[in-house]
Amino acid sequence: MEEIFQHFRKEEQQFIEQVSNWLREVEDRYSPKLTDFLDPRQRFIVEAVIGSSDVKWITSGLFKDAERQRVLLYPSYFEPQQEDFNITVFELKYPSKFVSLRHPDILGSLMSLGLDRSKFGDIRIDHERVQLAVMKEVSPYMQSNFITAAKVKVQLTEVTNVADMIETTEEWIEETYTVSSMRLDTVMSSVYNISRQKASALIHGGKVKVNWTSQEQPSFELHESDMISSRGFGRVRLIMIEGRTKKDKIRLQIGRLEVKN
Repeated sequence: MEEIFQHFRKEEQQFIEQVSNWLREVEDRYSPKLTDFLDPRQRFIVEAVIGSSDVKWITSGLFKDAERQRVLLYPSYFEPQQEDFNITVFELKYPSKFVSLRHPDILGSLMSLGLDRSKFGDIRIDHERVQLAVMKEVSPYMQSNFITAAKVKVQLTEVTNVADMIETTEEWIEETYTVSSMRLDTVMSSVYNISRQKASALIHGGKVKVNWTSQEQPSFELHESDMISSRGFGRVRLIMIEGRTKKDKIRLQIGRLEVKN
């Protein structure tokens, strides 16, 4: 375990231990284990912990190229099927002629129901169409209690045909920057073209996430492969640290996300 810990941040150790427990559970019981929805960083940790063990794993978020997916850990004898992931996709019916629903509207309404973020997957919006993936285990609760979003009445209809599910296309634009340090506020200042003071205000205001987790320390040290998302400024991924310039600045290759419905 210590060998794995050294490759990850201290705050990720608890999740690493949880994954190790899942692994032991599958090995001891010789039966599959289904997780809640995990973000890409968490799935990266799952892959690292499983390593070369005999336990196999497969993921699904039901949507094509889903960001948040459930992970099924299983022994070699088991043959997983899509139904084993227990995911339901709902479409929201609402007066779209009079109001537009945004991602924060849906997310905020779901969280207000007392549901943890891990209980539902991607939220996809294509003009007036809104769809979301949820754990089948909480689907009945959702249908009974998720009746408003942004003060607008909504009704959930299950989407059963994969062809009817909203698809999004992600395009990553690669760019190169030079930064004086790998501090979160410093990198944000460069890649978002804002002042460090503005970056710090966004961070302290809870509007910045690193690897899908809220980060409120401007001095937080970033690493290669980290994902930064800031409300109103989009997402960037730190692809590679290319080295240092003659003035001892860090040359950083990043990817900037462009999403097209």
